[in-house]
Amino acid sequence: MTVTMGLIVPGLPHPVLCPDANPGYRRLADAYGRARELIAAQQPDLLLVYSTMWPSILGHQIQTLPHPEWVHVDELFHALGSIPYRFRIDAEFGQRWKDAAIVRGLDARTVAHHGFPIDTGTVVALKLLNPDNAIPATIVSSNIYADRAETIVLAKAAKDALAAQGKRAVVVVVSTLSNRLHTDWIDPAADAIHSAKDEEWNQKLLEFLGQGRLEDVAQLSRVVQKQIRVKKVVSFKPMWFLSALMGANNRYVGEVLAYEPVHGTGSAVVALTPTVASLGDKEFDEEDVERWIGNREVLDAPPRAGLADAADDDDTDEVPELPTAAPVTVAPGVHVAASRAPKPVGAYPHARRVGDLLYLSGVGPRQPVTNAIPGGPIRYDDGSPRDYDIAAQTRATIENVKAILEESGSSLDKVVDVTAFLVNMDRDFAGYNAVYAEYFTDVGATRTTLAVSALPTPIAVELKVIARA
Repeated sequence: MTVTMGLIVPGLPHPVLCPDANPGYRRLADAYGRARELIAAQQPDLLLVYSTMWPSILGHQIQTLPHPEWVHVDELFHALGSIPYRFRIDAEFGQRWKDAAIVRGLDARTVAHHGFPIDTGTVVALKLLNPDNAIPATIVSSNIYADRAETIVLAKAAKDALAAQGKRAVVVVVSTLSNRLHTDWIDPAADAIHSAKDEEWNQKLLEFLGQGRLEDVAQLSRVVQKQIRVKKVVSFKPMWFLSALMGANNRYVGEVLAYEPVHGTGSAVVALTPTVASLGDKEFDEEDVERWIGNREVLDAPPRAGLADAADDDDTDEVPELPTAAPVTVAPGVHVAASRAPKPVGAYPHARRVGDLLYLSGVGPRQPVTNAIPGGPIRYDDGSPRDYDIAAQTRATIENVKAILEESGSSLDKVVDVTAFLVNMDRDFAGYNAVYAEYFTDVGATRTTLAVSALPTPIAVELKVIARA
């Protein structure tokens, strides 16, 4: 496992510079101390820091100066004092991460300049979590325009670099929950969350995080942001990053070590440790992005088809309905890319017509747009097996076959031959066979069922179909 634990920590300087100004600041400082103990128990090779307080505009920047040293003064809370620092940076890993990000289509670069500013959040996190520099760190910027897909790909590039170097990491994301600060200076004794709406959502997020529901928090982020943050300032981007890096699921032991207001913001120290147990299926699913190929459309680009007009600045989380394609006549030799079927995972079409026959590529149960697997995947992200529903997977697979055939101008009753692949013949044949009979008893297609050791995605069944056009 490349990432053994994740931490969510606040970045304002109060727990460092004035921890005893009120009891809440002291509790946060103590929670940082407890998190430091948890990190030591993991014995990681690296602390990987993603901070919302290091914004970048052009791509993603990674600190690679081996020993950055300076005296930091926060631009807002300079009256609280200065923070001298000298950090230990894993420059080799930073370079490897940059290279992996570029391979995945991102704009990334390293920075290694004496005096290059390190943000308050990173300074606070490393001073409190790693005061003796016992563990080397790496620091990455948070691109203010990056959407969910771009953020996921950045995290996956980090996983690539960790795997290539065989390193174990603890990931630290620096972010508050709600992030509206008081606009006037306050007596620390009177510090409180900025608004009742902020507090309502903070408590819901803490409930989810305490239950280990990281992916649910990541998926809820845009809904929460619209209610408790200024539009376009994505406070929950680190949740996308953390979920993608650790595993987009809800299988974590969550521990809220502290939660306090800091100048109006909701500031929490939370630890998340992977576990094989699960609270339940994800409430939300979106596409699992492997390579960044998109445009963030921040410079007057036209709105995407099917989505709300870009000018309304809405940051909506809605997914457009899939079109219902009318039957078409596919000419011989034409490749078919069906809009109502999951995207292929390789360089092949959904179907190809040769003469009067349609040849379908292997089809599994993944859902279009979301890539969710009905009945659940066959294994956890760490490779360990998990329970799943073969009947649900089989039914979803046949429905995908049906969608491809119909968009190709054919139908299930024109199927002439089926080759099925099962990863566990002994366990799954009966359930698969029963669902298959619901669709094909009257069709009379020939069928061959084969046992295979694995399929390209964590699914249990795949069908290879030939049908009349």
